[in-house]
Amino acid sequence: MVEPFAVKDCTLISIATGERAQNLRELRNRLEDIHPGCIYYHFWGGLLVPRFDDPEFQNDFASWAYHGLNDLRLAERLGIIDPTVFKDMEELRRELIEVMEERLDESEIVPWAKADKQFYFIRSKIVVMDTRMRIDDPLKLKDMISHMPISAVFYHFIDARRRTPDRRDDFSRWLSELDDPYRLVAERIRAIDPYFTPLAGLRDQLVKAFEEPSRRDDGWAKECLTDMNR
Repeated sequence: MVEPFAVKDCTLISIATGERAQNLRELRNRLEDIHPGCIYYHFWGGLLVPRFDDPEFQNDFASWAYHGLNDLRLAERLGIIDPTVFKDMEELRRELIEVMEERLDESEIVPWAKADKQFYFIRSKIVVMDTRMRIDDPLKLKDMISHMPISAVFYHFIDARRRTPDRRDDFSRWLSELDDPYRLVAERIRAIDPYFTPLAGLRDQLVKAFEEPSRRDDGWAKECLTDMNR
C-alpha cells in the first residue's frame, strides 16, 4: 500500500551573511569556505525571489560577472553551469572555483566592480509548510499540480533533489511506486530539466507529462494513458 502524497508548500528566506566581494579574486576566495546555503541561494533563489537582472543569466554569479565586472566571457561560462548535474553543493562549489581560476589565469589584470556593485553573499533558509492535503489518486495529483503555487512546485520538484538520497523529485518518486502507466509518467517527469525553465513553465510541463504518451509505450500503456485523461 502506497502512502498518500503529502502536499507541502515553502518559502525561501534570504539571510545576509556580511560577506562580500569587489573583484573576481575576492569572489573566488570567499567561495572556498562560504556556507553551502549561499551557493544554493545564488543558483536557485531567483526562482522564488523576484530579480531585476538580465534573465539571460540563470545564476547570480554569472549575472554579477556581467553587470558588476563587465566580463561577458566569464558570465557566459558561469551562466551555462547546470547545478542539477552535480551531486551536491560541494561539487558545484569546486566547479565555480575552477571556472573563476581559469578566468583569472587568462586575465592580465583582476576584474574589479565599482563600490556600489559589489557581490553580496546571501544565505538561504527554506521554511516548509504542510498544507495537510493528502492525495491517493494520481489523477488528483495531476489536477493538484495544475493549481499549485509555484513555491510548492519548487519544494516538490527542485528542493526535493537536495534532500533525498537519490536526488529525485517528490512527484516521480511517488508515481514510480504505483503500477503502470504511472511509472511511465514518472519517467517523463524525471526527464524535465528543472533549472533552465521558469517555475510556471515547469508546472505546465509536469501536467503535460500526464497527458503525453511516451514514444516507448506499447499499445496497452497508451490505452491506459488515454483512460487516465478521460
